[in-house]
Amino acid sequence: MNANESRGWAVGASRRTFLKTTGQVAATSALAGMAVPQVHAGEDGTLRLALIGCGGRGTGAASDTFRTTGGPVRLHAMADLFENRVNGSYERLSGSFGDQVDVPPERRFAGFDSYKHAIDSLRPGDVALLTAFATFRPSHFEYAVEKGVHVFAEKSFAVDAPATRRWLRAAELSEEKDLKVGCGFMWRHSHARQAVIERIHEGAIGDVHTMRIYRLQGPVHCPPVPEGANEMLFQLQHANRFTWVSGGFFVDWQCHNVDVACWAKDAWPVSAQAMGGRCYPQAGNFFDHYAVEYTFADGAKLFAFARHMNNCWNTYSDYAHGSKGSAVIMTSLRAPQPRIYQGHRMEPDALDWEYGQSDNNPYVTQMQLLLDAIRNDTPHNEARRAGEANLAALMGRTAAYTGAYVSWDQMLNSEVELVANVDDLTFDCEPPIRAGEDGRYSPPLPGMNTEI
Repeated sequence: MNANESRGWAVGASRRTFLKTTGQVAATSALAGMAVPQVHAGEDGTLRLALIGCGGRGTGAASDTFRTTGGPVRLHAMADLFENRVNGSYERLSGSFGDQVDVPPERRFAGFDSYKHAIDSLRPGDVALLTAFATFRPSHFEYAVEKGVHVFAEKSFAVDAPATRRWLRAAELSEEKDLKVGCGFMWRHSHARQAVIERIHEGAIGDVHTMRIYRLQGPVHCPPVPEGANEMLFQLQHANRFTWVSGGFFVDWQCHNVDVACWAKDAWPVSAQAMGGRCYPQAGNFFDHYAVEYTFADGAKLFAFARHMNNCWNTYSDYAHGSKGSAVIMTSLRAPQPRIYQGHRMEPDALDWEYGQSDNNPYVTQMQLLLDAIRNDTPHNEARRAGEANLAALMGRTAAYTGAYVSWDQMLNSEVELVANVDDLTFDCEPPIRAGEDGRYSPPLPGMNTEI
């Protein structure tokens, strides 16, 4: 599908038409699903996987898939920009999972078009694991949908608004084709978080008026560009330091927290204003701290705080406050320990409810749900919601980078691209940004930077 085709996500869309289209497509998709026969796994029941993006996230996603139950799963093809990443991931996975990894050298692909070769090796109804850099996610998703394969896609899902619209067009087509799509917001499948958010939706803390989300942690630093280096190659080798490749710290990492807060509120924000900056030049070309204020249609607020610096107070946590009480949604990544309190003083004597159990492994659960839906031909498509959450995160980053007050409609309709012609990139292309004489990259300048 051409990225410029309008499938309900044309520039000029508004939040109202956005939500209206969501409902229309859901109804259309349900009818289409009854009319189109679903292609299942091979005759022996084995689902073949193609891993596109062989870094830590991709290797982890494949590992989680192997830990599911319900039928055989086999890794059939692998692809990445870099051959050493393909081979390294292959060695780790084959060493841990043995004959579940069946990827001979002729099905290990490297380069910018490697994803096509890996997906082409699948049968309709097999599964593509899309875990490469976010700048390529919409084109990889688009191709997988075109080929009729099911998808697991890691976050983040796009690095700018035009790419997000491209993702959403492919999401709409995946619904029409009744494909199963899982997305890497694994906290949606955490039983602990589900339990506390269900209680919030039932009114346990009253009307939600304020939420606070935090991702305060150590940095991922970018070294200076070596003299004479190929900067396109350098930036892709240090993807998590460049906004055009990864979406930046706020989008790529704090999108989890933004998604959970919007889930708790059961709404997407209508506007955002923010500030941020870069204290340390090692942070790459994006900020190393952010403070974002989101506003919802009913006036409720979401305050998002992000920082990646050494020797600072760290927390990875989410909270909600309502007219009758407050909730801890999570206190850490793997041990959320959700609780509900009477009032807003989160002390033991005000405790009203706590989950009080170990959580499931949501990384494996999200894969189990996807594969179960494929085998049983039941509805499962998270692509549209993932794109909406990505847009909400983009609002926060854009507000910080530009200093502007950003509405949902402005973000949805922005024409600013961080990288042009992403489908035609090569290592010989001019990189979207250049380092200064010291080998370091400049951060965005609020008041001068343009993203809307």
